[in-house]
Amino acid sequence: MVAQAHTFTLDGASARHVVVELDVRPGLPAFTIVGLADPAVREARERIQAAIRNSGFQWPPRRITANLAPGDLRKAGPGLDLALACAILAATGQVPAERLRRIAMFGELGLDGSIRPAQGTLAVADAARRGGLARLAVASAASHAAGLVEELEVAPLGSLRSAARLLRGGPPDPVPQRFGAPPESAPRPDATCAEPELADVRGVAQAVRALVIAAAGGHNLLLTGPPGVGKTMLARRLPGILPPLDAEEAIEAARIRGVSPDGTQALDRRRPFRAPHHTTTAAGLVGGAGNRWLGEVTLAHRGALFLDEVTEFPRSSLEALRQPLEEGRVTIARARGSVVLPASFMLLCATNPCLCGGCGGCRCSVGDRERHARKLSGPLLDRIDVRIRLGAPTREPGTTSSVDARAAVERARERQRARLAGEGSTVNAQMDAGMLTRHVRLDAAGERVLREASASGALSARGEHRAISLARTIADLAEDDRVRVSHLREALGLRAMPSP
Repeated sequence: MVAQAHTFTLDGASARHVVVELDVRPGLPAFTIVGLADPAVREARERIQAAIRNSGFQWPPRRITANLAPGDLRKAGPGLDLALACAILAATGQVPAERLRRIAMFGELGLDGSIRPAQGTLAVADAARRGGLARLAVASAASHAAGLVEELEVAPLGSLRSAARLLRGGPPDPVPQRFGAPPESAPRPDATCAEPELADVRGVAQAVRALVIAAAGGHNLLLTGPPGVGKTMLARRLPGILPPLDAEEAIEAARIRGVSPDGTQALDRRRPFRAPHHTTTAAGLVGGAGNRWLGEVTLAHRGALFLDEVTEFPRSSLEALRQPLEEGRVTIARARGSVVLPASFMLLCATNPCLCGGCGGCRCSVGDRERHARKLSGPLLDRIDVRIRLGAPTREPGTTSSVDARAAVERARERQRARLAGEGSTVNAQMDAGMLTRHVRLDAAGERVLREASASGALSARGEHRAISLARTIADLAEDDRVRVSHLREALGLRAMPSP
């Protein structure tokens, strides 16, 4: 007899639909799984056999063949255990086969028949909804993650016996008490949190202004200055002034975290902020070094990626950022196939002006300074909209609090969201040339200033576009519908700040 079940496997940051086709026929007892299964799936044979027997069901002494379709998609992880076990029960007549075709199943089996959460439950729930499946059975402990996806009925299951009861028309297990309440919403913008306070940054008002502008438009930012002037301190204040994720973005970020090896699937409205060490390789930054190994650029999706001491990163790692910075995604191609991962993030960099740091007077030769400056290539610098050189800070108190800066950033982003509705972008930094033409118009004086900057060789074609989008952000912070000459001049000044 042949039975069919629906399940999912993880592919990058998303989940792919898998159809389990299981055949049981007379012959020497054997259990074969075909369809590009990885070792974790092949080992499911022993787990499933023990779970079925320890749950009080009969293990068929026959030849069992399970096909995981499509056959050209690599299947990974133990999340297919539950669907395979239920398909065996259906093929042997121990549960109805018809109900199994109408429900998706995802979970890992224990030897005693218990069902454990499998990595990527939220991604699976989202894929089930998009695929038109109305019901998803998962481990009870993972029901809170699957329940974040709307328009999908989630059936919590604690054991294989519970799965059999569900397939016979009975109810699923109750939702665990601690998961019964809906997930908490994002903290209010004025709520107290552990984020460092922007007002603690003193004597660098220009750098604070640049940070607010970058946050308002999602622009990339480079901070240059000698050690101890507050570059890292300022960068660590960025999460406190970024607006919270909206509901759709929060689910997207939680789905990515849930797929990562060390991530959780809880709903968190705070924007991601990743700060990898400078020894991180190119594969660590963009991903693809292992099965479902997401890079830092994907884990920072919808948030910020902070590279402290950026000139200490390997050149190959920095150059690998050029595609995600330009396209908002990264394509990982390997011999076994390719995957496209989301990577729309703000890049925040900090570096010393030279090898010695320039503290107490530079002791580097001209050649040393040139070699240090060349560690950041021209194409990469061209993708950084705001470049600030910090000098020795004064003792003047900070004048901008995180609450005030966040409020200004949120107002500016709301203007951008309304203006760019239907364009596929939400912030000015994501505007392409066509969007700039439709949404930003310079007057005659502004066009003249831009032509003069281009004629001087200070701007490339990309630099022109980025300067205009930066000026649009400055105008949004000023709540001005027009991009004026003053906004454009400030934008050009921010781009022209000395690089390392």
